[in-house]
Amino acid sequence: MEGGDVIVNGTVAEGFEPVREAFAANFALLGEHGAAVAVYRDGRRVVDLWAGTEDVDGTAPWEPGTAQIVRSATKGVVAAGLLLLHQRGELDLDAPVGTYWPEYKAAGKERTLVRHLLAHRAGVPVLDRPLTPAEAADPDLGAAAVAAQAPVWEPGTDHGYHAQTYSWLTGELVRRVTGRPVGEWLADEIAGPVGADLWLGLPEAERGRVGRVGDIEAPQSAGALKLRPKRSVSAAYADPDSLTRRAFAAITPLPDENDPAYRAAALPASNGIATADGLARVYASLIGEVDGGVRLFRPETVELARAEQSAGPDRVLVVATRFGLGYMLHGSASPLLSPGSFGHPGRGGALAFADPESGIAFGYVTNGFRKSVTADPRAQALVRALKVALGALGA
Repeated sequence: MEGGDVIVNGTVAEGFEPVREAFAANFALLGEHGAAVAVYRDGRRVVDLWAGTEDVDGTAPWEPGTAQIVRSATKGVVAAGLLLLHQRGELDLDAPVGTYWPEYKAAGKERTLVRHLLAHRAGVPVLDRPLTPAEAADPDLGAAAVAAQAPVWEPGTDHGYHAQTYSWLTGELVRRVTGRPVGEWLADEIAGPVGADLWLGLPEAERGRVGRVGDIEAPQSAGALKLRPKRSVSAAYADPDSLTRRAFAAITPLPDENDPAYRAAALPASNGIATADGLARVYASLIGEVDGGVRLFRPETVELARAEQSAGPDRVLVVATRFGLGYMLHGSASPLLSPGSFGHPGRGGALAFADPESGIAFGYVTNGFRKSVTADPRAQALVRALKVALGALGA
């Protein structure tokens, strides 16, 4: 099947053809360069598609095992790790962070709870002194920076997206609880058991599977309505003193996402690398057994993951957001499959989520990043097509 002059490879189970059609249309109409999408239903893969080029600026074809950096979609995977530690009795969500990480009590943060970190309520979305990319990759420096940082609101009283600082908050918590680096622990406890092609800290042996990423512009067809963000949102991103700009600039200058050194670092907020199938398999394992095998979350942990912790105006993103424990929930800022879905997008591209009621787990990765922060139109087109398919199947 072709989308413009791009051949869509892979398979879909009977009834899921609308997803293939939407995936092809993303290349023909929405400027997609290279991407993949995978969907599991009740632990069995029903969509496995890829097309385009491995590199955003290249000509080599996307292969079945091609992986890409998924930006903030990494946050959902790391959240799974923290909830897994809670499920095992090793981490108390209602304990002060300082119980596990005594240095974090500094600067008025002694009452910050573990759940505040996961729900973007910790009040430290910014750093008074941003870290360079090399400093950000050092887990000791990152942890020391957030431990010393004074909160910009009283922890637990409000919420705002911790775009970059989530890396050191969650990564250090995993290290304090387990005694192991977060990337290594996730590889051994999540990606390995699930059989997911997903890395936080890319091994040198896997470098050849990962494509080059870059920014792309959205095509504007003749007569099409050009959507503009609300003035308040535009102003927040334009103002260098706003929480919005400062949160995303906690690493300054912006890292080169194609730099092997950056990809080898373990930044739980931003630099996980995965295939679409790898993301989908992880989420499938949260809500059921994958291929009749491993399941990570017990039902009560699923309910914890998607129980609303934060809702309303986001002090960083300047739109209404909803968060569970480490996951974005269905809402206007991040439309998912249904009100019960939980997952996480990656800025300008990737998306992964689970929907327990339908048994669906979804993963989408791309090498072309657009300006959208949460609801990327290509990912949303695939989600809409998935709804259509499930509706026709009577799901």
